[in-house]
Amino acid sequence: MQNKNFTALLVLDMQEHLLGRLEESDKLIGAVSKSIQYARENKIPVIYAVVGFRKGFPEISTHNKTFSNVPLAYEKLAMEDFMKIAPQLAPLENEAVVIKKRFSAFVGSDLEVILRSQNLKHLVMCGVVTSGVILSTALEAADKDYQLTILSDGCYDHQPDVHQMLMEKIFPRYAEIQTCEEWVND
Repeated sequence: MQNKNFTALLVLDMQEHLLGRLEESDKLIGAVSKSIQYARENKIPVIYAVVGFRKGFPEISTHNKTFSNVPLAYEKLAMEDFMKIAPQLAPLENEAVVIKKRFSAFVGSDLEVILRSQNLKHLVMCGVVTSGVILSTALEAADKDYQLTILSDGCYDHQPDVHQMLMEKIFPRYAEIQTCEEWVND
């Protein structure tokens, strides 16, 4: 049984626009929804991170191989619409939503300030994609000495073999790996 007093559930990039492009998003949303419900019932803070940018995308460098394609891909989409969290997972009024500028939930956001102000030391993570936000946030959080749990079925990657490799070979070096159901029943 883990100590829930210093724990937060991080729900990362569960944006409606991003989830709409995934196969089997209903299964992922269902697993994450149960984890959110469990956290709320047990007074575990739920903190959301979404990726978002200002009009004109001034935060994006042409030198960034991944993000340099974002302005062209999303120039016609209102950023408020892009950042909208899937309705089934929507935050409550009192739950923090941080806006990040890169893969890691720490980059360009006030996530660390929120975690420190609430004395949160154990981060339980779920989100999309495994090789992006989950990997980057987990590595940075581990370097910052947070205790980590990654919910394997609460994460998704476009490449299932990459997801499996990260869950089985890389993440166990930094985090406890559990399914959403295992976490809820721990």
